[in-house]
Amino acid sequence: SRNPYDVIDPLWWTGDIYGSVAEYEASLIPFSREQRLVFAAIWYLSEVNNGGHNQFFWNSTGIVWPDAVQAFREMGLADLVELLQESSRRLGGVPSRDREERQRQLDDSEADFGDLDDQFFRLQNEIDFDSAIADYIQAHRESFHFDDLVSKPK
Repeated sequence: SRNPYDVIDPLWWTGDIYGSVAEYEASLIPFSREQRLVFAAIWYLSEVNNGGHNQFFWNSTGIVWPDAVQAFREMGLADLVELLQESSRRLGGVPSRDREERQRQLDDSEADFGDLDDQFFRLQNEIDFDSAIADYIQAHRESFHFDDLVSKPK
């Protein structure tokens, strides 16, 4: 499948972005580094698409930001690396991976991401992000073999 969402399906059910950094890290132990990076990239893309950088950082998804930066670096998506780095700078340099602390950073910094959101949507019209992710998966296919049990919530 060329659909990156299908390939990382087990992470949707297992990757825990809702708790502490320790819980997040523990939830990703069964997965490869590359699976983890794709997971972060897809969270970033879907959140910014839905409500901009503010939503990405405000919601629990902000926990994945360092992995998203690394993912886009390895995928050759330099423009997205730059967007994430600039949005991080506006939050004081290093967004906390703790949600409450990150929300405080958003409030304290009064960061405005409007121009970055506009840039994101322009890029999205020029670059097929899903294809870039699919190419990355293809190039690292041995890292996307998943051989374990996943329990989906009822």
